[in-house]
Amino acid sequence: MEDTSPLKVVAIGGGTGLSALLEGLKRHTRTSEAALPAVDLTAIVTVTDDGGSSGRLRRDFSVLPPGDIRNCMVALSEDSDLLSRLFQYRFQAGRGLKGHSFGNLFLMALTQIMGDFPEAVRVSSEVLKIAGRIYPSTVANVALEARLADGQTVVGETRISRSRQRIQAVRLTPRRVEPLAATLSAIADADVITLGPGSLFTSVIPNLLVEGIPAAIRRSPAVKVYFVNLMWQPGETINFRASDHVRAIQKHAGGNLLDYAVVNIRPIPQEVKRRYARQEALPVENDIEAIFKLGLRVVAGRLAELSQKVRHDPAATAAMVIRLALEGRQRRKHFAK
Repeated sequence: MEDTSPLKVVAIGGGTGLSALLEGLKRHTRTSEAALPAVDLTAIVTVTDDGGSSGRLRRDFSVLPPGDIRNCMVALSEDSDLLSRLFQYRFQAGRGLKGHSFGNLFLMALTQIMGDFPEAVRVSSEVLKIAGRIYPSTVANVALEARLADGQTVVGETRISRSRQRIQAVRLTPRRVEPLAATLSAIADADVITLGPGSLFTSVIPNLLVEGIPAAIRRSPAVKVYFVNLMWQPGETINFRASDHVRAIQKHAGGNLLDYAVVNIRPIPQEVKRRYARQEALPVENDIEAIFKLGLRVVAGRLAELSQKVRHDPAATAAMVIRLALEGRQRRKHFAK
């Protein structure tokens, strides 16, 4: 009998890239397409942000940074209008309030009341009626540290993102931190596990530095996918080709854990490329043969959304995830025999 239970998707990352993916996948959590199962969605989010409102709250209240998780909650919110606008509202004035978002303050206050950040995220998710679950990659209060090509060590996600030296490696401080048990369980049960899109060294890789997560991904029979970024990111990935992204993931995960690299083949208009070039950003080169040599398969699609910013199109990217999740379901059936 055909399996019509929800496809289990685990999306790992942070920043605007993960939010865009979740926004697209949300539409599939209650699918009306008879030919496709619905999606059961879990997001695993990095907690190394130390800038802006999140950074101030970390310093003042010793809480985990709420910003990336807030953005994911809004992306998955059933009510994409009023409550989402409320959680994203940023105070424009007020001593101590200016620059803070309401959602960050809400999460901070709820954490103080409940004494537990994941529980605060769970309750906040119920308020927003989100389509899925969101877990921080760890509940430890971690900082990100980078070793640069010139031998310099830079501490803090914000400073790392502003660096103009090539990043050799990143690591967490403290070094050994553990994930939530629910995170490992979601990875084990997944049909597909996605990494990215998003900032390579500050949104994607930090999740792989949490003890136990790379091993759990390897053990899972799920299809494991990396969505290659569309453009260089100044301060992080200038001159990076697609294969350089994959190598960085393999290096920090202690070996390969990916099945696929997903690349964009939608052309980016010249005027858009010229605008990005002024910020030292060019499209990432899809050096597909080099990716094959790293042991991955490649899937290509017209994934770029071309507006004021070049980003992954939520609908097209989500459709690619569904396609690979269906493959993952078949793989799980094979492993279960």
